[in-house]
Amino acid sequence: MNEITEFSHSVCEKLGYYVYLLKDPQTGDVFYIGKGSGNRIFEHLNGAIASPLVSDKLDRIRSIQQNGMQVQHVIHRHGLTEKEALEVEAALIDFVGLQDLTNMVRGHHSEYRGCMSIKEVVIQYDAPQIEISEPAILITVNRLYRRGMSDEEIYEITRGNWIVGERRNKARYALCIYNGIVRQAFEIHHWFPVMARRPEARTQGRWRFTGVVAKDLQHYVGGSVEKYIGAQNPLRYVNC
Repeated sequence: MNEITEFSHSVCEKLGYYVYLLKDPQTGDVFYIGKGSGNRIFEHLNGAIASPLVSDKLDRIRSIQQNGMQVQHVIHRHGLTEKEALEVEAALIDFVGLQDLTNMVRGHHSEYRGCMSIKEVVIQYDAPQIEISEPAILITVNRLYRRGMSDEEIYEITRGNWIVGERRNKARYALCIYNGIVRQAFEIHHWFPVMARRPEARTQGRWRFTGVVAKDLQHYVGGSVEKYIGAQNPLRYVNC
């Protein structure tokens, strides 16, 4: 049978919303997970042919085609509502792991209902409100944080690069915040300006800090700071 690159109207109507996988035919590895309806599953293939855009997903498709093979398209679940498709897609992305996929973002609401350990479930739904008495800067890293990160990895995403003024020097500690909960606390030793490696890099006025895990503030880890943080700004000073 020739490669199918389009569904008929009849098939589209019966499929409803679905969750699909793109697989490498040589290794059998899933490299992309998506959801959609109609002929959404084929749009990536057509985009790789027609579009000059560079992305991990399109480059993977082009590489497969250049080797004389065809991307394997798999419908994982169909006959779903859009809400159901979002949930199945998110669950699959969490299960496979974003690091092994060419997806740019995690699934729908994964930050709240995604894969969690028992400890993380308790933290998520029963985190105690904490009172911060030390001069600290709260740094929200929702876009960078992933569950299971080491202290070293949390340190790297917390320390910079941030647009901060002189007030930064009053903060003795930096608290890493994800979903309104303290994930780690660091003692700040020094702030230094970020030097741009390229002229177009947006690093002007941005700072990073050096420091260590604050052993005397570990009682804050797992606590809620929702009353301190704002809706937009990722940085919030407390007692500074």
